[in-house]
Amino acid sequence: MTTTPAVVRTPARTPRVRAIAAPSALRIGRARAVLEVRQFFRNKGAMFFTFSMPLVMFLLLASIFDETDKATGVSTQQVYVTGMLAMGVMSTCLQSLALQVGGERHNGTLKRLRATPMPPAAYFLGKIAMVVVTSLVQAAILLGLGAAFFGLELPADPGRWFTFVWVYLLGATACTLIGLVASNLVKGENGGPVVLLPVMVLQFISGVFVIFSQLPKGVQIVSAVFPLKWMCQGMRSVFLPDAYASVEPAGGWEHGRTAMVLAAWVVVGAIMCLKWFRWKGEDEG
Repeated sequence: MTTTPAVVRTPARTPRVRAIAAPSALRIGRARAVLEVRQFFRNKGAMFFTFSMPLVMFLLLASIFDETDKATGVSTQQVYVTGMLAMGVMSTCLQSLALQVGGERHNGTLKRLRATPMPPAAYFLGKIAMVVVTSLVQAAILLGLGAAFFGLELPADPGRWFTFVWVYLLGATACTLIGLVASNLVKGENGGPVVLLPVMVLQFISGVFVIFSQLPKGVQIVSAVFPLKWMCQGMRSVFLPDAYASVEPAGGWEHGRTAMVLAAWVVVGAIMCLKWFRWKGEDEG
């Protein structure tokens, strides 16, 4: 009698399941940035208002006031270009952002986004990318218009462009943070004037619509507290000749003080944003 050898069965191997790592906040932020930029350029009304407002104001002022300072050789049209550059940054990064975020809070978009696994940092990265892209496009249009028709000379010195970069970055960062906090003031569809009025007042007292050296001394002191005055002065130091520095109230460009004030507003804006930014409206608890 023959015996059948025993068959040894090996246990079946369980296939390994690879854990899928959750995407990082930076990766989600990049995707959010692309979405925000696309949404902006698809919104024809917002795009038209954002780009046309500084251009229309500049063309009006440049056509009405056409004088040249004999001591410096700088025309008022060239000065207005630099003021509109700073105005464009504030209008986009503060005014437009506050209205947009306030609208998203009012219609419940912020509340729904906060309930998703998306890190809050990704939302802010998306908004920052949107305002950076739009404000840079706006600046390029203004500089092209000023250089082509109003005698603005684009600097050949890399140092001046470096000044433009840090003035722009500090100013845009400060305005963006303040804009996020100011969005709390936008309640419903009629909350725009709460943001628009202070921004318009700052434009008049900071050297955008009126040559800063022609403003009363008391107004100059008040405007020096806020970032727009220093953004305008920083832009003048980039695109106007050094001879114009003698027209400034302090007799110079004051780059150190400009950087200090703008950096202080970045810190203040960050603290206010961390403390007071809300994802839900007041009536939602």
